Amino acid sequence: MDPVCYRHPDRRAGVACQRCERPICVDCMHTASVGHHCPECVKTKGQKVYTPSQLQGRPIVTQVLIGVNVAVFVVGILIAGSEAASGNSGRLIAEGGLSSANVAAGEWYRLVTAGFLHAGLIHVGFNMFLLWILGRMLEPAIGSGRFLLLYVTSLLAGSFGVVIIDPGITVGASGAVFGLMGAAVVAQRYAGIDPWRSGIGPTIGINLLFTFLIPGISIGGHVGGLIGGAIAAFLLLGLSRQTGSPPVGIAACAGFGVACAVGSVILAQAAHPGLAMAGLGWF
Repeated sequence: MDPVCYRHPDRRAGVACQRCERPICVDCMHTASVGHHCPECVKTKGQKVYTPSQLQGRPIVTQVLIGVNVAVFVVGILIAGSEAASGNSGRLIAEGGLSSANVAAGEWYRLVTAGFLHAGLIHVGFNMFLLWILGRMLEPAIGSGRFLLLYVTSLLAGSFGVVIIDPGITVGASGAVFGLMGAAVVAQRYAGIDPWRSGIGPTIGINLLFTFLIPGISIGGHVGGLIGGAIAAFLLLGLSRQTGSPPVGIAACAGFGVACAVGSVILAQAAHPGLAMAGLGWF
């Protein structure tokens, strides 16, 4: 039997209050920096609460990330001409795309730069559309700073998955975007929202289906980002909630991102020992 709102027994409860955990309906929900609060908890001191009108236009980091990705894509077109627009590699992708061999040779920057490069208009358009949808959902809820940390950590987790599984050059923001989808599931569970009813669950399922059925899509990047984003969200949100100390969650999430980057370098050098000796190496 579905729970009912404690203030309106005739209405089904959509979520539970983040602070007192009592079930509340849509009319009683007040959006906070994390989750939703009931009217009584809003009156007490605690997390900053936003009205729906205040949330509009707040995802600044999301907008900046989309702007950077689009700007890099446009620069790639200007440099490589029609090749970049048609989906061919181009100079930027050749110099910034991710492969374990390049990482082993000392080009560690590719763990990040690959996440801002795209192989075609459909590629960048689809990733930016999902980033906009997920960013508008997550950034106002957890704050711009923590959203940026979550995005970067997801990107590094996706790169780690690429180093483990995918051969050749890999590019795209999809590792980070999949990480945001995984983080959205964790955040919604903490807020008392069913991810399958919200639409995030089916979206992940459809995208995973495409990942495994369509050739040329980075399985390592997508799966690595999805798992990494969920872990990052647990550390950033769940650990902060359990310890009562947000800095603990932030530090843990940042540490996880660093661990993904370090693990990528170690695995790449183990897979290509000759390149590791010829390149910059670990040190």
